[in-house]
Amino acid sequence: MDKPSATAAAVDRAKKIIKDSAPVRFTVLGMISVLMFGTYWFQDALGPLKGLFESQLGFTSSQFGLLISSATWANLALMIIVGGIALDRWGIRKTGIVLALIATVGAFLVALGSMGVFGTSRNSMLISMIGGRILFGVGLETTCVLIQRTIVKWFKGKELALAMGLNVVVGRLGSFFAISFGLDIAGGKISTALITAASIIGVGTLLFLAYLIFDVKLDKQTGISDAASKEDRFRFKDLVELVTDRSFIYISLLCVAFYSAVFPFLQYAPDLLVNKFGFTFSMPDLGGMTLWQKIAAYLQNGPKVSGLIPLGTILFTPIFGRLVDKKGKAASLMVLGSLLLIYAHITLSLLNNVFLGYTGLFALGIAFSLVPAAMWPSVAKIVVEKRLGTAYATMFTIQNYGLSAFYWGIGKVLDMTNPQVLEKLRSVRESLIAQGLDEVAVAQKIEEMRAVGEIPVYNYTIPILMLVGLGVVSIFLAFQLKRADVKQNYGLERPSDKS
Repeated sequence: MDKPSATAAAVDRAKKIIKDSAPVRFTVLGMISVLMFGTYWFQDALGPLKGLFESQLGFTSSQFGLLISSATWANLALMIIVGGIALDRWGIRKTGIVLALIATVGAFLVALGSMGVFGTSRNSMLISMIGGRILFGVGLETTCVLIQRTIVKWFKGKELALAMGLNVVVGRLGSFFAISFGLDIAGGKISTALITAASIIGVGTLLFLAYLIFDVKLDKQTGISDAASKEDRFRFKDLVELVTDRSFIYISLLCVAFYSAVFPFLQYAPDLLVNKFGFTFSMPDLGGMTLWQKIAAYLQNGPKVSGLIPLGTILFTPIFGRLVDKKGKAASLMVLGSLLLIYAHITLSLLNNVFLGYTGLFALGIAFSLVPAAMWPSVAKIVVEKRLGTAYATMFTIQNYGLSAFYWGIGKVLDMTNPQVLEKLRSVRESLIAQGLDEVAVAQKIEEMRAVGEIPVYNYTIPILMLVGLGVVSIFLAFQLKRADVKQNYGLERPSDKS
């Protein structure tokens, strides 16, 4: 019997590669996405607790903004790029284990800090929680790079945009649960909500470790090492080439402008809806209510309505991802998403109509689905696969400068434009503590006083109007990206299988 030819043997081997099995591919996607779910949950866990931070711990909006901003600080010192380079050099397995553990440890340190383990004074708690957030931030952003790189490894040439879209959906689902139910989980105690969120990251880390079995098997089948070969290892000139590519510059700047107008807003959205439109922080007793009354109560709750923004991406992101796979038009869709961003923030800053506010939140949810579904697969077209770790890391690093500025900046501007609210909150809190009330009772009493107008509301007009400017910048950059693609021919407007 004749021996099979080398070509036939190669074809036979190719048929046995596990990533060619759609069930295996999507099983892998599910396993690694749980870590994304947990990190997004923890990242957004503080937003619905802003009122508790003010009433229970005595934080100002500036201090709250400082706390949420601190997750970006280490990455301003290029830690994400270091992680991306490590990913390109040492591979998914070694880098991933370290990053997942760093994020988990940082999250638990924040939770412990909120319990007063490292000191019970306001400054001690703030400093210890900031330390944990910094550590969590190192793991957070670089873990996102890791997961993006892993998805490309398993899905490039197949359902790449859909897979990235589904991964975004899982992350947004984490945001939805954190924003919508974080206050319910807290039960009046900040630490309860944070311990829950940190534990979910721990579960994601365990599932990522289980995924590594698949990763090892795939590398054995393909004969490709998880670590970069000697000739493929990172060189400084690769970074120089990356940051001098016109299309990469535009998509990176678009990334920072767009996400700086979305992620910081989500942290303040529950408080904005309560202060601007008279929504509530807590849900009433739904017993005895009709279905329509329950829906009305839900739609008047700040955290619940804010949670609908990331929830909407669960439906729309995969649809838009599939659209990019089949029809292309990624750059054009980024233009459309930026237009929706402007509309959303105008309705929530300059206008005072509740119905238009709802339409603005809906538009923001669509934009939040549309732009990521088009942006992340486009990066894989602009950058060669072996440098994607460095590329995504560079983008996340640039993004963190914007996030850091606006996480803190919104809170700072809010304090500057509402000094009367700060003074009233301070005096009321001191008076209630002097009466012997505990932290939970103080928080409940302040919420009651807010509801009846005894404590003035924050005016969010100027802080949110700043985000409209980011939308204008996003449109400009999306058009520039579209023009650059015409010259560089990366195929951003073409379907995934025709690039």
